[in-house]
Amino acid sequence: MTKVITQDTLDRHVNSFAIASFRDMADGDYIAARMACRAGLLPQFLWSAQQALEKYLKCILLLNRIPATKVGHNLDRALELAQQVSYPPKLRAASQEFFNHISLYGERRYLDGCYFVQGYPLFKLDMTVWDLRRYCQVLDVFGKELPDREQALLASAHEAVAHSEDRPPQYFRLHLGKLESILDDRKNPAREPLVWSNGFFHGSRRHKVKSRYVMHFTNAPLSNFPYMLDELVKYIQMPHWDQKDWREFLEGETQREGPVEWVD
Repeated sequence: MTKVITQDTLDRHVNSFAIASFRDMADGDYIAARMACRAGLLPQFLWSAQQALEKYLKCILLLNRIPATKVGHNLDRALELAQQVSYPPKLRAASQEFFNHISLYGERRYLDGCYFVQGYPLFKLDMTVWDLRRYCQVLDVFGKELPDREQALLASAHEAVAHSEDRPPQYFRLHLGKLESILDDRKNPAREPLVWSNGFFHGSRRHKVKSRYVMHFTNAPLSNFPYMLDELVKYIQMPHWDQKDWREFLEGETQREGPVEWVD
């Protein structure tokens, strides 16, 4: 017997995949990033923040059927593609600045390059996630007719996004969102690390929060001894753009210090 699958059924399952595999997973990465930042584990903070932003963007792209098969970890490319959707994500200037920083340094999880964190990273993470996550929901059904209840939910989502910046950020909620379910469950172990010093996601309105100022710089081992580059790439995988940057750095070192003679 032939199984009949309608386009509507397929669309609903693809949308469910986008929510479960990207938005819900990004919510977990976001909380993990907050925990890492609170503990002073800054490389882990940068990587978890990168993963959260990447998955939120991929959720938006899939919900809007924008092909993203070649995006990889490229946040800039994902955000560029997201501008094609009917309701493109809007980032305020400070969020865009944080987004750019994570795009540049978020993948430094192996310390194959130098990185720094300066300012109020936890506050900026919360703000950037709030700005971007608003759009991780169905906002465009491409002309499809919906049942009355679903049409009302769609209209409510449009209204909530349109006026989200006119209200305290804690008032914005996604329908059946994972963060929202954590906020509603006071016994959930993820709730405390989510709401701690969080001015954007909290169970009640907060007029101000305390945020720790951070100034941290770390040099990669290759910056201290770039001459090991050729030996390293024999044994480990290093992105080609990383190798290119280090070869340019090594060339500068050679010009300053003179040629290297290798001896046994």
